[in-house]
Amino acid sequence: MIPSLPVAYNRPVKMFLDIETLPADEKDKETLLDIYTRKSEKSKKDIGSFEEFLENTGFDGSFGRICCFGYTIEDGPVKSLDGDEAQMLRDFWSAAAPIDLFIGFNIIDFDMRFIYQRSIIQGVKPTKLLNFARYRCEPIYDIMWEWIKWGNTPKPSLHSLAKALGLKSSKESGIEGKDVAKAFLDGRIKEICKYCEADVEVTRQIFHKMTFQE
Repeated sequence: MIPSLPVAYNRPVKMFLDIETLPADEKDKETLLDIYTRKSEKSKKDIGSFEEFLENTGFDGSFGRICCFGYTIEDGPVKSLDGDEAQMLRDFWSAAAPIDLFIGFNIIDFDMRFIYQRSIIQGVKPTKLLNFARYRCEPIYDIMWEWIKWGNTPKPSLHSLAKALGLKSSKESGIEGKDVAKAFLDGRIKEICKYCEADVEVTRQIFHKMTFQE
């Protein structure tokens, strides 16, 4: 009879992650102008300026880009990836291959969705095909949704949730998500990575509190 493995070996291997994104590249501007023009002609309401349209591409992996990845596995050190997007995606999926549980803040609706979209655009095959079904906490544990238990209630920000739990917020690092595009243009890549890493660390701390693992 084969003895059962210790409990420690049966638990899912966890990755905590966060990404920072950028609006579309300049080379896509002409294509996006065509999309914007067609959309504005068909819409019955004001869709805003073309500049606002361009800025919002940073929330959609169709044309937006990943600026950096931040991640850590279990209790290991937080790492970040930056540089060529296709290479970042290959490195991320390589690190993700043995992972059972992906943990982050709003990663069902944003981070993981964006990562898959950019993987398709860049032709990088994921090592994991994850189930994005809602109302469950595996294989994706979304801290934001787990906090409100999938209810139709106001969603917290990562900053407000960290403060509520008595943790130091990553938003105190001097840079926030809204500053990333400008910081990127200024060449402040290391600052963006440090901010992304801080988001990952506070995410890990929040998860430990929410699952009573302090």
